[in-house]
Amino acid sequence: MKKKSFAFSLLFCAIPFAGCKHTNEAQGPAPAPGKDVVNTVTVHMQQVTERLDLPAKLMANPTDVVHVYPPVSGRILSLKVLPGQEVSKGQPIGEIQSSDAASARSDYEKAKIEAARADLQLQRAKEMLQHEVLAQKDYDDMKALDDADHAELERTRQALRNLGFSENDTSPNLPLRSPISGVVLDVNTAPGEMQRSLDNATTIATIANIDSIWVVGDLYPRDVDAVRRGQAVEVRVNGYPNEVRTGVIDNISDAVDPTTLTLKVRVVLSNPVHKYKPQMYATISVANLKREAIVVPSTAVIRDGIKNYVFVATPDHKYARRDVELGETHENNVEVTHGLQDGDLVVSTGPELLREAGVQ
Repeated sequence: MKKKSFAFSLLFCAIPFAGCKHTNEAQGPAPAPGKDVVNTVTVHMQQVTERLDLPAKLMANPTDVVHVYPPVSGRILSLKVLPGQEVSKGQPIGEIQSSDAASARSDYEKAKIEAARADLQLQRAKEMLQHEVLAQKDYDDMKALDDADHAELERTRQALRNLGFSENDTSPNLPLRSPISGVVLDVNTAPGEMQRSLDNATTIATIANIDSIWVVGDLYPRDVDAVRRGQAVEVRVNGYPNEVRTGVIDNISDAVDPTTLTLKVRVVLSNPVHKYKPQMYATISVANLKREAIVVPSTAVIRDGIKNYVFVATPDHKYARRDVELGETHENNVEVTHGLQDGDLVVSTGPELLREAGVQ
């Protein structure tokens, strides 16, 4: 009996609208009560929290990146590292053969001989001075020469140390050592290649300490008011989709990047086991952005091609279709940017019944 009355009601209400144009405000009857129920909800302007996602890339702190250059001109004899390899401070990473290194060792040996001879002469001069055979002025001159020879010895010793030698080394080849502990980012040479002096040298290797790593995101100027230094964020690194790291915005650049037309946002993350690598992609999510919006349950929206609409209860206990424009989706709700007003009574469950019943 209920089904018959429902069909009759639809037929009766369809007659007045025959031949009329379709409008979004055209009203239709409420479906008869039965097994399927139509529920409504009153919508209001409310505060919503949205998330701003910034595309980002991981990079090493520039102050923790060291470019290893050849200290002298020479031929690369060997390389003991590859990109991605972990190294420790002082670890040998290669060896170079250089005539400059041989010259530095020769200068040191000569300076050592001259300093020893100057010491002997000064000792004799001291004895002669005590016996009043040598004038004080002559002794002072010999003392100055001895000091100069020792200064030269120290200079040549320091030159050896700067090259990576000690005064006791006997090898003619120069060892190349890692100046820091870290990860080898790249290698730019190979055994057998000639390397020029420091003035025109290319890097042998680049090593970075990535115990902490920078996450650098792109912030468009239109969103700058939503982000501030010290703000809490979430970071998701590609390759670890189920892992969310929390951090704070450490810095926001003061100049717009001329290439991307964005400001750079920096977040620093600890990286003790080096699972995050430079040049990996990531996303910085800035939450807690509050604003006012009308929100309806996702079940209230009918998506029909390029159009979206809801059903709104009218004062005479009928329903009318209302085209809407949608905004952000929040879990089980969706924002309506146009088409609804504060206080509208929207069908939250059962809008499909109204569509099937032909409510326009």
